[in-house]
Amino acid sequence: MIIDKHIHSPYCPHGSTDSLDKYINQALGLKYQEITFTEHAPLPQGFDDPAPDKDSAMEWADLPSYLNEIQKLKSYYSKSIKINIGLEVDYIDGFETETMELLNEVGPSLDDSILSVHFLKKEGRYYCLDFSEEEFERMMGIFGGLHSVYESYFSTLIKSIESDLGKYKPRRIGHITLVEKFKKKFPHSTPILEYTNPILDAIAAKGYELDYNGAGFVKPLCGDSYPPAHIAKEAHKRKIPLIYGSDAHTAKGLAQGYEFMDKNLFKK
Repeated sequence: MIIDKHIHSPYCPHGSTDSLDKYINQALGLKYQEITFTEHAPLPQGFDDPAPDKDSAMEWADLPSYLNEIQKLKSYYSKSIKINIGLEVDYIDGFETETMELLNEVGPSLDDSILSVHFLKKEGRYYCLDFSEEEFERMMGIFGGLHSVYESYFSTLIKSIESDLGKYKPRRIGHITLVEKFKKKFPHSTPILEYTNPILDAIAAKGYELDYNGAGFVKPLCGDSYPPAHIAKEAHKRKIPLIYGSDAHTAKGLAQGYEFMDKNLFKK
């Protein structure tokens, strides 16, 4: 049984124009029993998108339409597949209050959600971690090297787990090794478990879930899941539920990476 709880939509500015119906029909063709649409939530008021293309998340004006459209499809397809209304929420260091306000507003409408880190802060400025290999290399220069980018990423992840974002805070932590998206070009010498074990301990202590994400398999400079299997096994040892997410930005992207993943680790 495939349950995919990390799917994007035509509301994503850096995604495709594939309709929600197209995603759902693709899921039905793959014999999915349950999916969650987790579009990037609008960025907090007062936060300037640092991605060069300013395309990290949906616009605030689109949020009501997104929620309403999925609610209608949820009812329409209810006899064929379970559809959850969700968001992928960015944890942004320094914008916790604004993020809580967003969650308090939309939380009652959500069935499911993910908390992810895409933006890192350095000396009062923000940078988009996964936009491109060129931007990542530029960040290395600004942060003082690859090691400093890793340190900043995982320290921000810890903050996201420990942060108080209110009663609607997502309980699933997204793609915890996103910093390795370009690892084939920028290999890091420190064993990744040295960074991820404290993350997993914090997730376990909170009783949170982990996004076991297949998107990295189709990234040419990554070629692995987020997190890799050996880290997923460490999560499993800690009894952290691992939830498969394709992180699909096109309908055809559903199930990406699934065939390479250890099915025994998934939450049953």
